[in-house]
Amino acid sequence: MHNDLRLQSLESLMNMNFSGLAVGGLSVGEPAEERLDVLMHLKEHYPNDIPRYLMGVGRPEDIIDAVSCGIDMFDCVMPTRNARNGQLFTSLGEINIRNSKYRNDQDPIDKNCSCKVCQKYSKGYLNHLDKTNEILASILLSYHNVYFYQNLMQNIRQSIQENTFANFIKEFYNMRGKDLPTHLV
Repeated sequence: MHNDLRLQSLESLMNMNFSGLAVGGLSVGEPAEERLDVLMHLKEHYPNDIPRYLMGVGRPEDIIDAVSCGIDMFDCVMPTRNARNGQLFTSLGEINIRNSKYRNDQDPIDKNCSCKVCQKYSKGYLNHLDKTNEILASILLSYHNVYFYQNLMQNIRQSIQENTFANFIKEFYNMRGKDLPTHLV
């Protein structure tokens, strides 16, 4: 992904004294391995006194990867777009509320989530709203997903402040039943 050109661009931008740095061209069709390679390559060259923004990256795992490479901010349509298509983010991984196994499920989306949706509505009710094309489904599912992302970022910030980010990463992957990626070991 032309690490040499990206480094040259970074150096030029730093000479312009911008109040932040945006990294793009890594979220639409580029393999995650290439994105990670670029971010790891640039990590040592980022200025410490300005925020670093990665455009369009949104999977929770990708956010954790990017933070571990010095990125501070993100934007992505994933929480709301995926919600409109029935996909929900949880502490244990993603689920699709449209799946028939949730039709009579009286549990919340995520027992570890304290959002208003998880406190009040069951997966069965949300499945019903989605199946009947109620607009309330998109609203509630989007609310939950946005809350999940806000909570994820809050937990990341807190773990960095407490110098426990490495433990946070291990716990995050462990709860999802996934192996810790080798670059994070």
